[in-house]
Amino acid sequence: MSTHEGGRGAARRVALHASLCLGAMLSLQSPAAAEVIAIVGGTVETASAAGSIPGGTVLIRDGRIVAVGAEVEIPAGASRIDARGKIVTPGLVDPESILGIVEVNAEPGTVDHTVANDHFGAVLEAADAFNPRSIAIPVNRIEGVTRAIVSPTGVAGAVVVGRSAAVNLGDLGNPVDRRHVAVRVQLGEAGAAQAGGSRTAALARLREALADARDYQRHHGAWEQAARRDYGLHHFDLEALQPVLRGEMPLAVEVHRARDIEVVVQLAVEHGIRLVVIGGAEAWMVADELAAAGAAVVLDPVANLPMRFETLGATLENAARLHAAGVPIALMTPMGRGHNPRNVTQGAGVAVAHGLPWQAGLAAITASPARIFGLEGVGQLQPGFEADVVIWDGDPLEVTSYPDAVFIKGRAVPMESRQTLLRDRYMERLGLPRAR
Repeated sequence: MSTHEGGRGAARRVALHASLCLGAMLSLQSPAAAEVIAIVGGTVETASAAGSIPGGTVLIRDGRIVAVGAEVEIPAGASRIDARGKIVTPGLVDPESILGIVEVNAEPGTVDHTVANDHFGAVLEAADAFNPRSIAIPVNRIEGVTRAIVSPTGVAGAVVVGRSAAVNLGDLGNPVDRRHVAVRVQLGEAGAAQAGGSRTAALARLREALADARDYQRHHGAWEQAARRDYGLHHFDLEALQPVLRGEMPLAVEVHRARDIEVVVQLAVEHGIRLVVIGGAEAWMVADELAAAGAAVVLDPVANLPMRFETLGATLENAARLHAAGVPIALMTPMGRGHNPRNVTQGAGVAVAHGLPWQAGLAAITASPARIFGLEGVGQLQPGFEADVVIWDGDPLEVTSYPDAVFIKGRAVPMESRQTLLRDRYMERLGLPRAR
């Protein structure tokens, strides 16, 4: 699956030490110490139409990329970072995340992505529960994850389960980039379980929710005067669905079976709404229908086993087949959402090994999730974009490659986490040299 070779040995250790020192000098809560940073000499993978630039330069000023290319003029006084022999990419964007809204799965007090009652649904906001100081964040940040789409995952007795938020992993003072990027829905087996045991009931609830939201939109004045019928959802939920009906953000539907996906596509077309399929284990079977409807798919690139009846058609070629059909795709953490979205690079490598072009594999974990969820200026290395940049010691889609440095909004983040601190503490006690 590899198409690049990265530096190793002494050169890697020196570069990593330099990035650690730079990260330690910069606070996540204060402006960058150096206004202009030039990352020079690496193979720049832009995840944009510019493609790959060998021996390229990425020039950063005030948190944004101002130039990318093979012949970029570097201003006097700029801080130079030598990336020769390395790969430079945009930061990774986790499109299906619970990062920061759960700390310990077994401790209910730290789990905020599920709700045990159905008083509210669509109005629930992942942004309100996001904890930028979660211990899991540095663990993923030092492996290249710079942004995430954080989502609620379930409401007892409901199929419309809340709103996703876009967050960054490097700004404690302003971690939420956009509070609302999608309304989440559960269908298929999960939705059926919440609606009484049948797919028909789950779909009926979704149709009712959309019809009520449309009626609420058209007759809001009458509703305020109590001159309109009662609705199945709380009016807060109906308000939350309005941006979906206006096409301002997508309906993100967790669904797997090919027939279930077809039904959801038809429903989206009927209502004129944007659709993002989450999961989509059998999406490759209906790729043409998805492409014709302009729908996107966020999928698990390593799902290839019939874990449930609705995933009998799962295949490692799902991503490649959808891409070939023109369906926008983004890759989630292998084996589903969890504490380690950093593993998405391994999943992308698996997808590439099974037919997805390398450039498309990189885009599926950077530019594509940003584009699918409407994040402007994120996910690519091009002028005007926010400077989320990762310098890798090798092919980022190989399991043996790691970042030497990570920038979020133009600021180098400390390359340490609770895990690295514990490692260093015990290496010191054992009299072993500190890791580099």
